[in-house]
Amino acid sequence: MKVYLAGPEVFLSNAREVLAHKAELARVAGFTPLAPDDLEIPPTNSKYERGLAISAIDERLMQASDLIIANLTPFRGISADVGTAFELGFMCALGRHVYGYTNVAESYLERTSRNYYKGKVISDAEGRLTGADGLSVEDFDMADNLMLDGGIVSRGGVFIRNTVSDADILTDLTAFKKCLALAAEKYLR
Repeated sequence: MKVYLAGPEVFLSNAREVLAHKAELARVAGFTPLAPDDLEIPPTNSKYERGLAISAIDERLMQASDLIIANLTPFRGISADVGTAFELGFMCALGRHVYGYTNVAESYLERTSRNYYKGKVISDAEGRLTGADGLSVEDFDMADNLMLDGGIVSRGGVFIRNTVSDADILTDLTAFKKCLALAAEKYLR
């Protein structure tokens, strides 16, 4: 069974090392890992064409996969990496098995309130939570946007929440290992 390893680790200075470690853990669990960076990017004439080539390679890898384990730890903001969110949605649309994890256990509401609205979230006349700008704030006790949690859970997957130190937020693999173990128990035993 092939597992696509998605997440913002590709942006780390030691991305190859981190991805190689995740791939080895997947192999030990019984999966064949596929990850961004697995295929060589063909020469291109511009940065734009290189970006399109990377996107096409990643889509081919996902199409060849049976399962995704997505690192949905907040990245460069209050929510998951947008590329990883796309990959999760892509795999959901393909009808694949989907699992996710985050190394920030706070709910999406807590992060949005604290980090985006600086604690200034109020309840409006209908009881909806809104920010100072009048926009409603999701309050579903979910790890991220309801579509990410919903996409995973409605397909029988699991979204693991973990808390780690800020220094290890993108590299701690405790929750990833839990996803691997649960998926292996469900699909490989």
